Amino acid sequence: MGGLALGTEVRTGGPLVLLYSADLYRTLAAVTSAGGRVVNGPYGFPGGRRFHLQDPSGNELGVWADA
Repeated sequence: MGGLALGTEVRTGGPLVLLYSADLYRTLAAVTSAGGRVVNGPYGFPGGRRFHLQDPSGNELGVWADA
């Protein structure tokens, strides 16, 4: 997973980018094996499940999948 860092400063309060996955738990395993850190979830929401991660540069992203 590519980083989205803006220089060396981690910025908070910006938009949350959500990525779709056909297999949420396979993606979760790939994220953690690549150095990402899960910061929330997986959890259910109307229409599916998702989790939030922090990439190695400190950016927060979300991944969701259909129910």
